[in-house]
Amino acid sequence: MKDKVVIITGASSGIGLATAKEFARLGAKVVLAARRKDLLHSIETELKASGYDVFAVTTDVTQEEDCQHLVQSTVEKYGKIDILVNNAGISMRALFRDVDISVLKRLFDVNFWGAVQCTKYALPYLIKNKGSVVGVSSVAGFVGLPGRTGYSASKYALHGFLETLRIENLKNGLHVLILCAGFTKSDIRKKALTADGSQQGFTPREEEKMMMPEDVARAIARALRWKRNYVILTLEGKLTALVKRIAPRFLEYAAYVKMANEPESPLK
Repeated sequence: MKDKVVIITGASSGIGLATAKEFARLGAKVVLAARRKDLLHSIETELKASGYDVFAVTTDVTQEEDCQHLVQSTVEKYGKIDILVNNAGISMRALFRDVDISVLKRLFDVNFWGAVQCTKYALPYLIKNKGSVVGVSSVAGFVGLPGRTGYSASKYALHGFLETLRIENLKNGLHVLILCAGFTKSDIRKKALTADGSQQGFTPREEEKMMMPEDVARAIARALRWKRNYVILTLEGKLTALVKRIAPRFLEYAAYVKMANEPESPLK
């Protein structure tokens, strides 16, 4: 990672923040992208005080002009881009029959179009340096999670986009990594959108028993070092991908039972 220029979206918390700290520790020049300006610049100040080379760019990935500005600002600052980590994402918790269509559109705007737009503008610089595009995804991209319609659909779409991008650029030296993190301790469940678009405000899971964001950050760094195409981090995730191929109907039943057993599940 020494002197690599890395853009990380959703860098103000969770996996994004942990990845920014990990890459900075490894010697990268890290561009922090997120919507919360004050928090983002507070993180920038903190990391600079530790001697790291970081640069904050306030970015709403749902806005195409923000994604373009992010890339332009990075190139103006550092002259190149080596790695783009598409990490920005939101979740939801509501049955499809109850959810407002605007909620599903919001999920796609962040989880899918945010990655597409950032990648579109960064691509020429990444190809030039034979760099890497990373999509931080989930097992929800392998199996439809009931109560998470928009989330699963956006992750399926993200997988399709990144796989196609990889194939299109086989002769250009572009590396594309899809990393499925499993359930990770973060605020994503508290901020998950409900049927009317309001935030859930609590987590239905035992966060302390989940994978830590720092573990995901280290896994991303390892996967980039070895140019991996796919990484599924948890045993549960690996089993999900396997059972999907050999016993898909059983997996659908298991997914229903698991999500129905969550506290205050919309399936009950």
